[in-house]
Amino acid sequence: MTDRFAFHNAPDGHSGREAAGAGLLRAVAAAPDLEAVGCFAGGQAHAAEGERLLREYGYAGQVEWIAQGHPQDLERYGTLYHPAPGIERLAWRRLGIGERRYSLCGVTHATAGHAVMSSLASLLVAPVRSWDAVICTSRAVRDSVRRVLERQAEYLSARLGAQRFELPQLPLIPLGVHAADFDADPSRRDAARERLGIAGGDVVFLFVGRLSFCAKAHPQQMFVALERAAQNGARVHLVLCGSFADDAVDKAFHEAAAQLCPSVRLSVLDSRDATDESDAWAAADVFISLADTVQETFGQAPLAAMAAGLPCIVSDWDGYRDIVRDGVDGYLIPTVMPGAGAGLDLAQRYDDGVDSHDTYCGHTSQAVALDGAALAQACARLADDAALRRQLGDHARRRVRAEFDWAVVFGRYRALWRELDERRRADAALGPALPPSVPDRLDPFELFATYPTMQITPASMVELAPDASLALLRQYRELAINRYAHAALPTLEEFGQIFGSIESRPMQVDELLDALGPCDRATLLRGLAWLCKMDLLRIAAGQA
Repeated sequence: MTDRFAFHNAPDGHSGREAAGAGLLRAVAAAPDLEAVGCFAGGQAHAAEGERLLREYGYAGQVEWIAQGHPQDLERYGTLYHPAPGIERLAWRRLGIGERRYSLCGVTHATAGHAVMSSLASLLVAPVRSWDAVICTSRAVRDSVRRVLERQAEYLSARLGAQRFELPQLPLIPLGVHAADFDADPSRRDAARERLGIAGGDVVFLFVGRLSFCAKAHPQQMFVALERAAQNGARVHLVLCGSFADDAVDKAFHEAAAQLCPSVRLSVLDSRDATDESDAWAAADVFISLADTVQETFGQAPLAAMAAGLPCIVSDWDGYRDIVRDGVDGYLIPTVMPGAGAGLDLAQRYDDGVDSHDTYCGHTSQAVALDGAALAQACARLADDAALRRQLGDHARRRVRAEFDWAVVFGRYRALWRELDERRRADAALGPALPPSVPDRLDPFELFATYPTMQITPASMVELAPDASLALLRQYRELAINRYAHAALPTLEEFGQIFGSIESRPMQVDELLDALGPCDRATLLRGLAWLCKMDLLRIAAGQA
């Protein structure tokens, strides 16, 4: 079913995760053989945004809104793509309608948040199957996902004696980049450098990304290494292209730069400004990103830099090591941090609400260090050797186009979904059939069954009140105190059918439902109770 694609909600492009989602939608729109795209969303607004993006990107096929109340409609799409790792609630939603109807496919982005870790741990008790998947964007993040799952399995084994766990597939597929967006434009380079005040002999080191020393990359070792390169005679210009969370972070960066790299010319550009970001890529000679935070899992900025033909100096950290080949596309700078046992109190402070997520990441990154000598050597080498910069940049550009362009990555997604289709048809169930109800999402009329004096049963007797009329029903229905509930109650036409079927004689509920023919039984039962609430219907217990 890979001629169709269904996704859960639409990206807005504001965060790194959402930008990756928008990049994927561009690849979807450009795929020549996709006949239909479905948006599984709670409302048409999300679906409309998804269709707007697809049309903007040039998609000419069918776009369909799949209401979240009708997940069975996903069957014709084969797989539902969710732009985060947490597919457990979607698996519970699928349980009652048939687990083999479609597959679920999530993807890892930032996984350091405790809410994400909890959703990963819950995969062991959720009804996920072998025909589901959580795409891991790097080897490092797959290792951390497995660690959470292993620890949860250990707990469930000790607590409940559980021995059998069915997990989703954890395929390794990177994020992508639309490489052509970053094709070098030599005609722009001189203009961009002039606008930024960059002299002809300056070597520009560029960082692109969130400007946060807690949740992205602590800048101290970068500043020190670039200062050493400048002290060795290079004319170093550092461009930071991103955005600060607030004025305090802005001030902290500038204070550190003034003290640690006074010989380096510093320019700060706003990545939310298209001209600023475009000029940053055009003016740069070297890309540098020394991520040291557990918030990072893959990193698309190095891909963009490689697509732009820039050699990269990056930390040997998380997914960066899956992107940059040391000595081929740039340099991987070794990193070190403490082993297990050094940070449980940090996790507890975050869990207790003492620290924010960014502070938790920042406290962790304070204990992550780069090899300062190797970093200084890499910066000096690239600052002094234009031919080497061109050589590494050419290698980087070719690598991105061959392995990381979104067209290539989306092809790997589709190959995975074909595999999930096959597994859904062929894999045997590992245990007995599961109960169709979701334990923590029960029907409220089951969960709170002992609250009322009595319940409406098939044997209950119903009759219209003496003054009941459709005109009165319409009047009551349009009161603001009732109007909000239209979606949970029968339509006016269905209420009219109820009135017409009951007429002037009492009748049993099951007899009434039979008289109405094919109907949404749950909605009509709520409608009977609502008519009673409006004093338009009388309900009495009947004999079974």
